[in-house]
Amino acid sequence: MVIPPPARAPRIVDYLKPYVLKMHFTNKFVSAQVIHSPTATVASSASSQEKTLRSTMECTRDVAAAAKIGKILGERLLLKGIPAVSVHLKREQKYHGKVKAVIDSVREAGVKLL
Repeated sequence: MVIPPPARAPRIVDYLKPYVLKMHFTNKFVSAQVIHSPTATVASSASSQEKTLRSTMECTRDVAAAAKIGKILGERLLLKGIPAVSVHLKREQKYHGKVKAVIDSVREAGVKLL
């Protein structure tokens, strides 16, 4: 009698969300990008360092700038056909202030958060 091998658990990659929103804040600028996890490429990004955005902002580092970056990133994601993203927060990032502004404005733009 032959004993069949045990069933293998599905790979962890099958459970990962394909698009991940990552944010970076410095003392001068706010930037956010969506990364396609399987290929490790940037799907879309927005930053307050962009020349076209810098002229329309009063300050490039406050909560209003973070909200504007989130709105622009959400519009760019919808143009590329990305309907949903998951959010990756670093250990020191809490859902408050600039982080909340970016996430809420991406959600208001029509992108679903997982």
